[in-house]
Amino acid sequence: MNEYVLGVDLGTSAVKVSAMNRDGEIVAQQSFDYPLIQSRPGYSEQNPEDWVSGTTVAIVRLILDDHIKPEEISGISFSGQMHGLVLLDANNQVLRPAILWNDTRTSKQCREIEDKLGSEFIDITKNKALEGFTLPKMLWVKENEPDIWSQAKTFVLPKDYVRYRMTGKLGMDYSDATGTVLLDVKKGQWSQTICDTFDISMSMCPPLMRSIDSAGTVSSSYAVFSGLDTHTKVFGGAADNAAGAVGAGILSPNMVLSSIGTSGVVLKYEEDPTVDYHGVLQFEDHAIPDSYYSMGVTLAAGYSLNWFKRTFAKDDSFDDMVASAAESTVGANGLLYTPYIVGERAPHADADIRGSFTGVDGTHKKTDFVRAVLEGIIFSFKDIMDIYDENDKQFDTVVAIGGGAKSPLWLQIQADIFNKKVVSLTNEQGPGMGAAMIAAVGLGWFKDFHECAEKFVHFGKTYLPNPDNAKKYDQLHKIYAQVYDQTKGISQQLLEYRRANN
Repeated sequence: MNEYVLGVDLGTSAVKVSAMNRDGEIVAQQSFDYPLIQSRPGYSEQNPEDWVSGTTVAIVRLILDDHIKPEEISGISFSGQMHGLVLLDANNQVLRPAILWNDTRTSKQCREIEDKLGSEFIDITKNKALEGFTLPKMLWVKENEPDIWSQAKTFVLPKDYVRYRMTGKLGMDYSDATGTVLLDVKKGQWSQTICDTFDISMSMCPPLMRSIDSAGTVSSSYAVFSGLDTHTKVFGGAADNAAGAVGAGILSPNMVLSSIGTSGVVLKYEEDPTVDYHGVLQFEDHAIPDSYYSMGVTLAAGYSLNWFKRTFAKDDSFDDMVASAAESTVGANGLLYTPYIVGERAPHADADIRGSFTGVDGTHKKTDFVRAVLEGIIFSFKDIMDIYDENDKQFDTVVAIGGGAKSPLWLQIQADIFNKKVVSLTNEQGPGMGAAMIAAVGLGWFKDFHECAEKFVHFGKTYLPNPDNAKKYDQLHKIYAQVYDQTKGISQQLLEYRRANN
């Protein structure tokens, strides 16, 4: 009999469920889209029932359309969009739509956290309070929806709610718990200090588990709903960035992830929970037991390129536009781009900074501008990697995924700017791969993630830095790093002008 695991990748716009066999081969995939609720500027919510329905429809399609037999599905695990607040009442019924990671209404609550706990908050959680995190959302509901808050008995994050509906058991894995900024990272438990400071009952915090821990089996009610078998084991799962790191093989301290989606992520495996990035980088528990990862985010990575194409290269194909950068030179003939077009997060936590092209003259062509955008995105990643250098966190390999891994030119630009070996994946599946690997390790198919990765993760071509190009990019990055300070005040003034005149 065939044997499969399901990796459930619960994203912001859709859920994708992948069925994988013991050899790490994807035998079938199904996905289902669901809507965002954006009732006001800065608000971003979803109905948790849509996650459950979407996941179930995808599983039903795997069974009916792809002929995956329920008895062949041995395990299920999850990757989940991070930080989203799901409030449950005493009967574990959802009290209001979930407030998502990209909801920005909580600036006031972030300031309250900083005012009350200051640096102690970073000492406990290893993170600054940002609008995307879960605790500020809880405080917003407490202040603005007291009737809802009075009924709330527990909270979970998106994937945890779907897992609860599958098994009837509540819980949260450590990687997602870190992202709530309610966890004492060093102690590995919910923070009594933070709960007491903000008058949150410790009983609201769900039981903690490791990503590979069993969360039970498929309940009889969900089996009827989905067609699954009640023998199928369900495992804790992980936050999407942790699962994505597992799926990309980021399993040792010498490796860093370079991920270019709409936003960009630089992620590093960490073994030491005492490392202190002073909140400039996010610090989270990993899906790998007793391990951690740090992460810096560029808000407009792929979004910068999409914006440029939409605005200046509408008639070009995306691939042709990116390839045209080869007609320019290293440094785009003296043109720099800073990708701050929606603000920035790391290393500059600045919602008001805006992007720029610097050095424009009459000889520049469209190909130079394309090259400058490609390089500027990677320079912003280099800003984050420099923090690792400053903290003596050595690494020698960068694994590139997402849009930046689809272009050989862009991969070489990464190798040259980072001055590191860059590799891509031949079977990139993102967080869904990591979710399947969590189920495979949880089932005991493999003794650990390293053994699992040998079957599931396949590296492709290696790109080595060109020494001459690396030297030029090092000079250019020093110039790039000055642009933020030089334009910060101007960006603020222009933003205030725009607000006043729109």
